[in-house]
Amino acid sequence: MTSPSELLSLAVDIALEAGELAHRRRTEGVTIAATKSALADIVTEADREVETLVRDRIAAARPDDGFFGEEGGAGRGSTGITWVVDPIDGTVNYAYGIPAWAVSIAAVEVADGDGEPDTATWTALAGVVYNPVVGELFRASRGGGAWLGEHRLHVNDEVGPAGALLATGFGYDPATHAAALEQQARIMPIARDIRRIGAASLDIAYVAAGRLDGYYERGLQPWDHAAAALLATEAGAVVAGSPGGVPGREMTIVAGPGLFPRLDALIDY
Repeated sequence: MTSPSELLSLAVDIALEAGELAHRRRTEGVTIAATKSALADIVTEADREVETLVRDRIAAARPDDGFFGEEGGAGRGSTGITWVVDPIDGTVNYAYGIPAWAVSIAAVEVADGDGEPDTATWTALAGVVYNPVVGELFRASRGGGAWLGEHRLHVNDEVGPAGALLATGFGYDPATHAAALEQQARIMPIARDIRRIGAASLDIAYVAAGRLDGYYERGLQPWDHAAAALLATEAGAVVAGSPGGVPGREMTIVAGPGLFPRLDALIDY
């Protein structure tokens, strides 16, 4: 069995190459390739090119592993390891030139060996969230801690009297916005302020780094949180959601242990 640290080393190497490609393509100009769930939910040509690069590099190094990417879907493997990839998390930021987007790569152990990856049953072994615009590469391996450079990450255990600095996001479907705003209103009494960064992987990585106290969002896909949730867990955060008590489409919540019960109690899911 390959160790988490070995998987992490590969993920770091590939994320650095993928991030450089995405950054280069951004400077050359962005071409919108398609929309997905809604008109606002876009895919760029760079998303597809970067995912292809990541998939090819993984296939060359570990040809029997599975792959689960945002743009290309799932491919089963035979090793029990599946790579969960968001080639550019924060594509709208990327398209607009806002420097808050990231390459997210996770290696997870699939419960039934060669089956479909399932957030509720997989075990994350290694994860990388890389923002090449600012040169920050967050990394974690199971049991090995979460790191940014040589700095080991730790969540904020407690929140001061001014309240918690929280992040969230809104789905691309306008029909969901009213409920999201109502939920935000319920949370504001415990909040110092709210941040809306636009890239779930970075939101969660920032909780791990203590830059945010907590994060919640409805509608995330597995590739949005696979790597970052491991970062947060290894940094001491409580990571939960729905369905099944884990991050999922119905809700993802990440916070330090002191804040989590208060935040969780105010969220409807």
